[in-house]
Amino acid sequence: MLSRGSEAIKTNSVNMKKAWLGLLAATALSTFGATQPVTVAVFDFEAKEDALKDAGGKVSALLQATLSANENFVTVERAELDKILGEQELGASGNVSAETAAKVGHLTGAKVLVTGRVFRLDKDITIVAKMMSAETSRVFAETAKGLTLSEVSASLGEKVAKTLKAKESELAPSIANRDEQLKKLIAANKKERTVAIAVHIPEQHYGARASDPAAETELKHIFQETGFTIVDDKSDKKPDIEISGEAFSALGLRKGNLISCKSRIELTARRRSDGSILHTDRQTSVAVDTTEQTAAKTSLENAARELAERLLAKL
Repeated sequence: MLSRGSEAIKTNSVNMKKAWLGLLAATALSTFGATQPVTVAVFDFEAKEDALKDAGGKVSALLQATLSANENFVTVERAELDKILGEQELGASGNVSAETAAKVGHLTGAKVLVTGRVFRLDKDITIVAKMMSAETSRVFAETAKGLTLSEVSASLGEKVAKTLKAKESELAPSIANRDEQLKKLIAANKKERTVAIAVHIPEQHYGARASDPAAETELKHIFQETGFTIVDDKSDKKPDIEISGEAFSALGLRKGNLISCKSRIELTARRRSDGSILHTDRQTSVAVDTTEQTAAKTSLENAARELAERLLAKL
């Protein structure tokens, strides 16, 4: 027979266990339901007036700092953006069109591009920000005005962050529902085929070769689901098309318990019978998760899906 003291200890133990299980369940649900942050590229804002000639770069820097501090966003590093803009012969505050947005998004992994203008209206400094989707070309705008550049930039940063979050499904639809996007891609391209494909894309993360390449696996899965026959070195059947290249990923940023990783895939699809190149392409992507390994794999999967969509049109 248990004493009152023993019963109390047992009751406390049960209550503690329930509390821990409840905490673990809440943590799991919180992690499971977390939305993947949107990748944003911030351009220098245009400022033509002499009195505001340096304002464009300052607004861009302040806005990027504001978005970087928000767990809902991951911003493209300025040095990398400048390098890509230079390679594409685009000015840092150049005219961002739908074509430009798609190109920069394709090269950097950014889902949304932010640019705008700084000017004086009466006594106020006025900033107009334009947020453009790299996927859908949808555009949203926000305006802020005030007496000082820092005051106006801070106000604009809050407005832009709020709009980006509220319009996420229109600005970054592929992030809003990755699984639905994959189902639509497969459904739109599925049919009977007689073509055999071999895919070989070695993968590295931090200089270490991956034993189970995520990009190669994702491409094989998509091609198989859309009707192609997948073969490798151990298959009796020879491939009609060979897809080869390389993939690599690296650690990006850490925000609290969230970790971002960036990846890039480069590949070439070649007809085996005559060696002719059917398509050559590359894709950069970013993903966020609670572990570095999962974030790296997811970013490679994202890049592979975008490449697969373009490859299916060529094959």
